[in-house]
Amino acid sequence: MGRQMMQWPGRDRTRRMLVAVFVVVLLSLSTNANIIANANALEPEEIGRVATLSAPDPHWVWVPDRLLQHSILYDGDSGDVLGMIDNPAMLTPRAPILSRKRSEFYSVDLDYDRGRRGTRIDYVTIYDIETLLPVGEISLPLKSAESNTGLGHVVMLDGEKFLLVFSQSPQPVTTVVDLEDRKVVDQIATAGCAGLYPVGPLRFASLCGNGTVLLHVLAEDGRLQERIHSEPFFDTLKDPVFTVADRAAESWVFVSFEGSVHQVDFSSGTPIARPAWNVLNETDREEDWRPGGLQHVAVHGASEQLFVVMHQGGAGTHKDAGPELWRFDLADGARSGRISVPNLAADFLGPLLEVEPDSLADTVLRWVVPNPGVHSIVISQDKDPVLFVRNAEMGVVGVIDPNTGEHLRSLTEAGLFGPTLGVH
Repeated sequence: MGRQMMQWPGRDRTRRMLVAVFVVVLLSLSTNANIIANANALEPEEIGRVATLSAPDPHWVWVPDRLLQHSILYDGDSGDVLGMIDNPAMLTPRAPILSRKRSEFYSVDLDYDRGRRGTRIDYVTIYDIETLLPVGEISLPLKSAESNTGLGHVVMLDGEKFLLVFSQSPQPVTTVVDLEDRKVVDQIATAGCAGLYPVGPLRFASLCGNGTVLLHVLAEDGRLQERIHSEPFFDTLKDPVFTVADRAAESWVFVSFEGSVHQVDFSSGTPIARPAWNVLNETDREEDWRPGGLQHVAVHGASEQLFVVMHQGGAGTHKDAGPELWRFDLADGARSGRISVPNLAADFLGPLLEVEPDSLADTVLRWVVPNPGVHSIVISQDKDPVLFVRNAEMGVVGVIDPNTGEHLRSLTEAGLFGPTLGVH
């Protein structure tokens, strides 16, 4: 059976929400009175203490914020904020990229020499992992591309030697940056193709408008050596694929607007698309389920599990948030689970109203505030993975056990607005 959200008549719903918010405020005021009464028991904060980060953990997650123009680093297990870096003048800050080999983070940034106007400057900022202090920069010759999510615009190849930056002003070009020598080594035109999908130390692919992928092979010095096209595997007019995709070993998994899954294998010299299958059965289609969101596809490589954000809607709703995550086995395409996402709206509003978790006010808040679903997901790649989920319109991130669907915790006060997440 499909899962339908209860629809309230507009006037009754408004009255119910006003009454509930009033009750929540009264209850939170009562709770806050107790907190204030016990304020003298708090230990004074130590001033001037500077912390450093430990070795990177698979459950660290970056939460970029479009309005505040920074990225916050969280520990997904403890919920603690570990640090933050600025992303000036970006439409959507991109999650920093980690090099374990050099103990550095990389962030592609831009600025203008007159604040918000003037000559644009694009560059790679290099941060020390322990201190999150900038330790270097690499100037970029072209304007880095920007989009709603910025996904697939900046990637690091396996081996951590080369960073790739996608540009489109106006033609698509990929800039190859040597991170060891701190310099640009090539600019590769990719006419008709966009996005960056790493598949090895010296190989990356782009998604093309003719329904193919284009594989680029680099020489040891980072310069272009060869290009190889796949055969067409999707129809850009009848059923286009999302450019948002995720990697499974030496393949990339693309999902189409209508739910077809295309897994492109790069293990041989030529990229080969495996037979397509669909996430929807006939009942799902009758109930108008379809994939959608902003960063709505995630793959756990070791277990070959695919997660897709799903919602109910018609054509043109491919960016809508979804109330469920569906889990599939890539080996046979079988659906192995449906996960209901937590109510992130209640988690976002609770701290703003100073509502204590698990209090009566929190229960009322969750009863009245509709679940808006999530736009974006990422999954850690360790043997005990966690899923991070986010609604683009609020500053909170949910942490979910991908095997059981249990909501483990929420990372609150995570900014205001942003469509993406990043794990290492």
